[in-house]
Amino acid sequence: MAKTSISISGTGVAIIATAAALMLPLSGAGGPRAAIGMPGCKTSCGDVSVPYPFGMGSAMCFWPGFNLTCDDTSDPPRLLLGYDSVLRVAEISLRNSTVRVIHTGSTIDISPLTRNTAVQDWNFTYGNCFTGGGGAPYTLSSINELILTGCNVQATLLQNDDDSNIISGCASFCSATRTAYVGGVASGHDKYCSGMGCCQAPISIDSSPKELRFRWFNGNHSQDLVPLPVYVFVAEEGWFDQRWVNDELVQKLRPPARAALEVPLILRWEVARDVNSYPNCSAGEVAGRICKSSRSYCNQENRGYSCKCWNGYDGNPYLTDGCQDVNECERPEEYGCFGECRNLLGTFECWCPRGTHGNHTIPNGCVKPVTGSILLGVGLGLVGILIMVLPAILVVRKTKKFMEAKDLKKKFFKQNRGQLLQQLVSQRTDVAERMIITLVELEKATNNFDKTHELGGGGHGIVYKGILSDLHVVAIKKSKIVIQQEIDEFINEVVILSQINHKNIVKLLGCCLEVKVPLLVYEFISNGTLHDHLHASGQIALSWDKRLRIGTDTAKALAYLHSATSIPVIHRDIKSTNILLDATLTAKIHRLCKKEVEKSEKLQQ
Repeated sequence: MAKTSISISGTGVAIIATAAALMLPLSGAGGPRAAIGMPGCKTSCGDVSVPYPFGMGSAMCFWPGFNLTCDDTSDPPRLLLGYDSVLRVAEISLRNSTVRVIHTGSTIDISPLTRNTAVQDWNFTYGNCFTGGGGAPYTLSSINELILTGCNVQATLLQNDDDSNIISGCASFCSATRTAYVGGVASGHDKYCSGMGCCQAPISIDSSPKELRFRWFNGNHSQDLVPLPVYVFVAEEGWFDQRWVNDELVQKLRPPARAALEVPLILRWEVARDVNSYPNCSAGEVAGRICKSSRSYCNQENRGYSCKCWNGYDGNPYLTDGCQDVNECERPEEYGCFGECRNLLGTFECWCPRGTHGNHTIPNGCVKPVTGSILLGVGLGLVGILIMVLPAILVVRKTKKFMEAKDLKKKFFKQNRGQLLQQLVSQRTDVAERMIITLVELEKATNNFDKTHELGGGGHGIVYKGILSDLHVVAIKKSKIVIQQEIDEFINEVVILSQINHKNIVKLLGCCLEVKVPLLVYEFISNGTLHDHLHASGQIALSWDKRLRIGTDTAKALAYLHSATSIPVIHRDIKSTNILLDATLTAKIHRLCKKEVEKSEKLQQ
């Protein structure tokens, strides 16, 4: 079988990703606008803001690998990726760790390259056109799709130059009469292409593609070149479904217009990891050297780090004092407050206005009480009696109850070795502040552990769903019994698990030691377990590409536990009921219990 290869590195393939990754505000609402770049450095080009770690000009203005170039010769000025890239930067997102670029003239027209009908297979070097020459910080996002148009053709996108790692692939067919059918979005489907005349296939993983393979199904494909032009490119899921785009590329037998060739591309970026000096986020130097804001934290990514502001703060975590308090009270409805609002550092308080009562978290939830003159008179009389007779009794009882509860909390805190936990995390005060959660906070979050907040339970305890004061949704594990001699191991487990920070592992947010049996607080995962989805039927059943992505996420989490943590952790209990799925079907493994951490410590010794 004849085969040939063509290099198209640099301007080869159109790649596009979500337009939802917009530039986020870099200061707290209502407060002074915080700096977004290093002192003395230019922080905009045209209408595009350039936050650190990105920068232009001097090397002091950007983190290594994040250099941009402002082309002032064009009108308006263009911000380019790297020094000599053909990719124009449109938006930079610190919160999503993405950069949106525009690539012009990047769609491959296969037709003129394959007039030689004796050649059936073609290999195209994918190149590094989307990295702008820098390469290291950027990867192609997995939210894109491979698009192919033409008759009786197949395209495959590869991570390597062999078949060992296929990123995506699809095939397009035409009828025997060579009459192509490209009929638009079919009833019951959300894709423009159905495989007749063009096809669309998802990208399986965040990746750095190296090769694109193209193949004709017919040995003599001269007739297959007649009905439709043959194009192949990568684009954001849903972008090709826009009528004006596919009309230009597919329905009309002529070269596409410039507008059809200009496509956006979303790249994921990470601060490269120094394996020798900073192997993972638990290394203390990472927070000081990369995540410079005192109100930020380090997030472990696939190949490096990203920095995020604490809940209730927004801005640039890569700069000193870059994360600023968000004044939720300037836009209270967005945060679920429809009453009186008071802003606090990192959070806010909300209550119904004086003279009203009800639910301040819903529109028109605070109402005035219905009263008449008789009810008013009786009420005033009762109030008078209470004022004269009961205040002393109420004050004494309330004070006594408060002191008893306070003493009991202190007793349990000491009994559960709270001082040991404070000592173990004393080197990182930000961890101590977040890890130790009060009982009052959890009671408010669960309406005093009301049954309506129960997520499930068993012989060992109950799990509740709660909403903390910062509106963070959490899962609270309330065990039934605890052995006192295991308390020290429990505290060590909390310290170890607090250092595990990976997007595919359910994060331990903190614990409460003010009760007889300590409470554990985890991030809330909304979409159930993998077991639930595997045994579902109908439209909610998992497709194969989603199963592959879930398997990849689980493997990443286990690889992190085995080799990236300061003390290797062997899970030993991976099963579908211990793999949770969030709203986007991202897998997160759960149930790191004391036995597994303890075994890992022994292996380390």
